[in-house]
Amino acid sequence: MSDPMDTYNVTADELRQFIERYEQLEAEKRDVTEQQKELMAEAKGRGYDTKVMRKVIALRKRKPDEIAEEEAVLEMYKQALGMS
Repeated sequence: MSDPMDTYNVTADELRQFIERYEQLEAEKRDVTEQQKELMAEAKGRGYDTKVMRKVIALRKRKPDEIAEEEAVLEMYKQALGMS
């Protein structure tokens, strides 16, 4: 008959591995975020508008038809408010 503590120890070891891996990923995420900040600071230092760059990055993640629809609605709203 196996000892229930053996099962617990294996489970505890596995749980510890999951937690430690998660913590490692969190550290890597912080590093990547810091690198992104540094990259944007460099771009800004070279005269690029980082606010616009972030918008372009967000647009590149979206589908072209979603962008076109949003731009059409935006244009319609601007016309309704006399902004065009």
